[in-house]
Amino acid sequence: MEKTDVLVIGGSAAGIVAALTGKSNYPEKEFMVVRKEKQVVVPCGIPYIFGSLENSDKNLIPDAGITGAGIKLKIGEAVSLDTEKKICQMEDGSEIQYEKIVLAMGSNPSIPSWLKGSSLENVFTIPKNKDYLDKALVKIKESKNVVVIGAGFIGVEMSDEINKMGKNVTLVEILPNILGLAFDSDIALKAEELLKSRGVNLKTNIGVKEIVGNKKAEKVILTNGEELAADAVILSMGYTPNTQLVKNSKIKINEKGCISVDEYMRTDIPDVFAIGDCAEKRDFFTRKMSGIMLASTATSEARIAGMNLYTLSAVKTFGGTIAIFSTALGDTGFGAAGLTEKTAKQEGFNVITGSFEGVDKHPGTLTGTHKQMVKLIAASETGTILGGEVSGGASAGELINIIGLMIQNKMTIGSILTAQIGTHPLLTAPPTAYPIIKAAEIIAKKMRE
Repeated sequence: MEKTDVLVIGGSAAGIVAALTGKSNYPEKEFMVVRKEKQVVVPCGIPYIFGSLENSDKNLIPDAGITGAGIKLKIGEAVSLDTEKKICQMEDGSEIQYEKIVLAMGSNPSIPSWLKGSSLENVFTIPKNKDYLDKALVKIKESKNVVVIGAGFIGVEMSDEINKMGKNVTLVEILPNILGLAFDSDIALKAEELLKSRGVNLKTNIGVKEIVGNKKAEKVILTNGEELAADAVILSMGYTPNTQLVKNSKIKINEKGCISVDEYMRTDIPDVFAIGDCAEKRDFFTRKMSGIMLASTATSEARIAGMNLYTLSAVKTFGGTIAIFSTALGDTGFGAAGLTEKTAKQEGFNVITGSFEGVDKHPGTLTGTHKQMVKLIAASETGTILGGEVSGGASAGELINIIGLMIQNKMTIGSILTAQIGTHPLLTAPPTAYPIIKAAEIIAKKMRE
């Protein structure tokens, strides 16, 4: 029987960061990462395999980061846990004994049971599985008409990337707008217009009835009776937590099917931690259960777990998911963090918003200058930042990270107005019109009225 001090199940973003953080904080302990994949793809880079990167070999997480830190890597599938004896059994019959265990099994693509035709050939999901993705890429390259069902971030990015291959791509979304769960309609509409201008056909506010074909997908029938030609169909309809390993254990699973954890990422079983897509999430403000599944959130949880494995720290806790998203269509970036205006109002917050549009370089005549817009959502009685949305050039991704930090630290409009910033003509908006500060000024004016 193999033995290790800390066993990490899962070798994607969350598992890797948990092991590295743990080893850094407890260098005297032995760490082992177990994963079933021989090679691991970068989760957020998966859509780009189908366009910009051209193949999955350019989207791999190197093992050197794990092994180079003195962490043992074992390829194999964990099939059961005995949390009392602290033994993990592997598919090949071998066993691993541990002191502490971190569960980072991730998630699996959702395939609705009601969707007729989902098992036809050339109907694909988007798992974090290199072999599967390689086979899907071959089939999609052979296709002319591709229908993508679900316009969340992965669906939108897949549509845009496959469109680059010269395919006729139609994106279907049951909500009124693409990216409708992450953005308010004013920002979502900007993304829609841009995606359409790039050649993707959009069908919003309409559902899918079934996928039809003789062994292989041939068309998609919408709920209004419209038929879409489809040589290939991609289901981007969400993910479910992968908790099969703990189904027969005493580890608590919540109503969303996730492993229940506290703010230190501990389960209800001593010495068992859970992080990433398989672990429970709560919203930063409402404390309600959240279905957010992001690699960035997973790695935040992984750092918390890694630091608290043997010694708890009252200041190293996970205070709830802020849900910081970003994506790009061509040279235009979009980002969102925290509550949207719509969600904040639905939850009962009284809010004031401020939006400002400027440019991401100064002067605006510089080559490569891009329009940049920031929308802030603040609580009307205190000015506390509840959420933010941005669009702009390549800097949009870091701009939304700044807003995320503001939300996490419960900054107010007043603290933003007195914030010190650094600017440069080639790198940022001008100091006289920095979009976050200008949006805050608009909210401050409304608060005085």
